[in-house]
Amino acid sequence: MVPVTDGRLLLPNATVAEVISYTKPEAIPNAPTWLLGRLAWRGWRLPLFSFPMLVGQLEDESRTNARVAVLKALGGNAGMPFLALLAQGFPRLTTITQELLIPSADEHQHAAGVRAEVLVRDDRAIIPDLDVIEGLVAKALAA
Repeated sequence: MVPVTDGRLLLPNATVAEVISYTKPEAIPNAPTWLLGRLAWRGWRLPLFSFPMLVGQLEDESRTNARVAVLKALGGNAGMPFLALLAQGFPRLTTITQELLIPSADEHQHAAGVRAEVLVRDDRAIIPDLDVIEGLVAKALAA
């Protein structure tokens, strides 16, 4: 469970490569507001994005005391093997069983980048669509 402003993202443990301190990213010219810039990490320049901004929940997200979750990209793009997600704290390791994961009853259309909304115990969480997010980031970087 990765905390973001006004919520949590539920990601497979194997997707999170590392959690690092937030540092001001290098700006990306003409990037959408949700693409916050690039961060240096282990020889890579990772695109840093805000999930709540990407899905239209926020216009801006606080960077005070923020962390960065480095995510393994799954799309096979050799030029972008990792993405950086702005997090509002440290991820919490949570064991999920079928009984604990309850799909949300919301029947509204999900924003691009959202695969599903679920309840885990009493916590509401979003399962992000990492394939869509990688595509959006790659498209924004190519523009």
